[in-house]
Amino acid sequence: MAKIKWRGGALLAPAPPALVTCGDMEHSNALTVAWTGIINTVPPKTYISVRPGRHSYSMIKERGEFVINLTSADMIKAVDGCGMLTGAKVDKFKKYGLEKQEASEVACPLIGQSPLSLECRVTDVIELGSHHMFLADVVAVDVEEKLIDQNGKLRLDRANLAAFAHGEYFALGKKIGEFGFSVRKKKKTPPKGKKA
Repeated sequence: MAKIKWRGGALLAPAPPALVTCGDMEHSNALTVAWTGIINTVPPKTYISVRPGRHSYSMIKERGEFVINLTSADMIKAVDGCGMLTGAKVDKFKKYGLEKQEASEVACPLIGQSPLSLECRVTDVIELGSHHMFLADVVAVDVEEKLIDQNGKLRLDRANLAAFAHGEYFALGKKIGEFGFSVRKKKKTPPKGKKA
């Protein structure tokens, strides 16, 4: 398949359009971040990259904590708005009807409409250029009850999660596989006439 070469750029998609909350229950802000991901399993570590000029930057740096709230497709207007407006002038929780809920391990609020929230404590700040990366330990995960099936398994396929790709928002579609399916051995079926 033929490809056209472009110069290097920040083009990796899809990314989660996460609503990051910071501050405390009384003085807080929500900002939209697509530059985030998991960087380690044990201990669980994540990151967000934030421009130093953003209103939330100093709140995160001073308090050393934040919450990554995953977003569903029906939250996209709030996601987009929280990325366009500054918390220095607008109460985004009030403007977009975002419900604040108390977190268990950090002072930052969770967003009630978010299907899954990661409570994070900053361990390092790395100045990279346009953005500074906040490396953090994931100290708690808050999951909407309907996403846990009768066997206690997390079912994110029920969350109607949103995705961001090159300036556009998408709703995640149908399941096309699961981790390890390509190498999993098929169960042998007993020959006809014999019981398993």
